[in-house]
Amino acid sequence: MDLDALRREQHKLRLSWMPWLYFSLKPRHREWAEAWQREVQQRLRDLETVEIAEGCFIAPEARVFAEPGRSVVIGPGCSIAADAFVHGPVVLGPRVSLNARVSLDGGAGGIRIGEGSRIATGATLYAFDHGLAPDRPVREQPVTSRGITVGADVWIGANAGVTDGVTVGDHAVVAMGAVVTRDVPPWAIVGGVPARVLGDRRNRPRSGFPGGWEPDDQG
Repeated sequence: MDLDALRREQHKLRLSWMPWLYFSLKPRHREWAEAWQREVQQRLRDLETVEIAEGCFIAPEARVFAEPGRSVVIGPGCSIAADAFVHGPVVLGPRVSLNARVSLDGGAGGIRIGEGSRIATGATLYAFDHGLAPDRPVREQPVTSRGITVGADVWIGANAGVTDGVTVGDHAVVAMGAVVTRDVPPWAIVGGVPARVLGDRRNRPRSGFPGGWEPDDQG
């Protein structure tokens, strides 16, 4: 393989792990990257019960599983990074991002994530739970599933966890490493194990970055 081909493969790997870069590709890269993504996404459509809207990026290293009756619906402009695990039923609204090693399992109740929400590296959302009765082993316990709802414009930080039955309100922030076991109000900032309300986004300073610098992604 020549050097240019090696560089392209490395570029694909970079995009897989940092997919926000895909949406700002220069014209000389966009043509091959879009063709590559068409192949990746069509393979998923052929093999799984998946709906993928226009303008998405899905890393080939992501694992998306959607049996009949457990569909995965991916809205326009979404991104799913390398080593993410997504098991339906899951619905991603427009411009949702799932960063590397995110795990979503919809159980029976499903997971719904609203427009523009960012799920950071290593976060886990499991929409099912095992019983804890003492009269039988854990492996034999019944499984329940109420579902998880994440609103619009939510940021769930790296390695945070969200348990079954939880609703995270619009514009909320879940801190890195938090474990969310109860509903989060809109605009709330929560953290800790179990997570509790630490503040309100509306009380934070207005946006603006020193020197005009802005991050590539909030994940």
